[in-house]
Amino acid sequence: MNKLREIPEYDRPCEKLVRCGASVLTDQELLAVILRTGTSGADVMELSARILSVRGEGLSGLLYRSLEEFEEIGGVGRVKACQLLASAELAKRIWRRDSFVRGSAFTTPSSLADFYMQEMRFLEQEQLRAVYLDTRLRFMHDEILTIGTVNSSVVSVREVMISALKHRAVNLILLHNHPSGDPSPSREDEAVTRQVAEAGKLIGIHLADHVIIGDNTYCSFKEWGLL
Repeated sequence: MNKLREIPEYDRPCEKLVRCGASVLTDQELLAVILRTGTSGADVMELSARILSVRGEGLSGLLYRSLEEFEEIGGVGRVKACQLLASAELAKRIWRRDSFVRGSAFTTPSSLADFYMQEMRFLEQEQLRAVYLDTRLRFMHDEILTIGTVNSSVVSVREVMISALKHRAVNLILLHNHPSGDPSPSREDEAVTRQVAEAGKLIGIHLADHVIIGDNTYCSFKEWGLL
């Protein structure tokens, strides 16, 4: 690992980017450009290498760490943690925008799973979301309902339906992740699904599916005949 002062000035990350383009930079160099400066005891190249080496996750680890987790890395204070979080969020938003155009339809469970997979597969806590759709299953809005164990006692079905009406949704899909990587539904998952489906019938909002995201795999209640 080269320290910044050991690299010829013309070949340092920013100068190299200007001369050759961003695509030729290594992950460490790209991160150094974003961070701009190092910290006491470690220049920016050393700090970038340190961040990428945490748990051996490399760049993928940047996408799913919290502010507190970044601050636990030696040399990363509040400002640099915010820079890293913002960069990760931009990357996720670009990926989502490129993978799905607003107004397109989630006509199959796999299309929904593909859209949310990279964002949700590495989450360390369960996160339940509602995805609101129109008559043609076109995306209208989504929102996080709960963080933590998906339990029927903490899911407010009333709030789900109020939000669906607010966004003029006709169809609704429940979506959550299993940090274990196994997308098989639990009894609580089934209970939440029944409650939302029954409430939706009363006001004309159809629960089209409940999709559980695992580690690069998913379970669709519709495909499994559970809905």
